[in-house]
Amino acid sequence: MRLPRYIRSLTSLSLSRRSFMSNTQTAATAAAAAPPLNREEMKGASGEGGLTLEELKEKMAIFAKERDWDQFHSPRNLLLALVGEVGELSEIFQWKGEVPRGLPDWEEQEKLHLGEELSDVLLYLIRLSDICGIDLGEAALRKIELNAIKYPINLCKGSSRKHNRIKTIPDDAATTSNDNGGV
Repeated sequence: MRLPRYIRSLTSLSLSRRSFMSNTQTAATAAAAAPPLNREEMKGASGEGGLTLEELKEKMAIFAKERDWDQFHSPRNLLLALVGEVGELSEIFQWKGEVPRGLPDWEEQEKLHLGEELSDVLLYLIRLSDICGIDLGEAALRKIELNAIKYPINLCKGSSRKHNRIKTIPDDAATTSNDNGGV
């Protein structure tokens, strides 16, 4: 049986930096000892590999409970862990200059690492919202709605200005004006 690509790629990584395992134990050893993942089970409700926030929340809760980590998952601790992961994510982009969408010049290993750090941030955010009793999906939808009010299309299209720097123009003037509020 051939291991999935993301597990095979771990053979070159040493996870001791994060204290997940001793310096002598490699990621390949850990991957071989881990129970096999049921990819069908991981697909979630969509059946296409996408998981809902609720499914991820449940998986994170089970993961923490199985390891008796709930005792450590206070809002403060989770927030500090999240900030640490955002720092690790930032390190990937540090000193690279501007990076085009799709990361066309990045090697596969760099993209894999980026995916891992993005996942760390997402999972801590989901866990933090769960521990705080916040429905992250509902909160995100509400925030999108509030942003739509704060940044109306007729005043903001093509502009990166902050909401308090946008000129209020009547709707009919906005359609005839050459100034689209650009920077």
